[in-house]
Amino acid sequence: MPIKKWLIQYTIALPILFLLLAGVQYLKGQTLAYAIEFGMLWSLISIAIFAARRYYNFRKNIACAICNDLPAHTNQRPKK
Repeated sequence: MPIKKWLIQYTIALPILFLLLAGVQYLKGQTLAYAIEFGMLWSLISIAIFAARRYYNFRKNIACAICNDLPAHTNQRPKK
């Protein structure tokens, strides 16, 4: 199970997502406290949903081309 790889990816994605969501709320005219609260809450929710789905796919052995956690299935016949 590639837990270390996932933790590194989520450690990078969480602050980026937080800054994006909080920044948008602040630019929309919300207070800084609300923008920080919104950004933290929704970035954690988003990362949790993505991680849960990724874990489910990994456990069910469902290959994902974007995640690249499992080798791609090859159902093609060799060319002659």
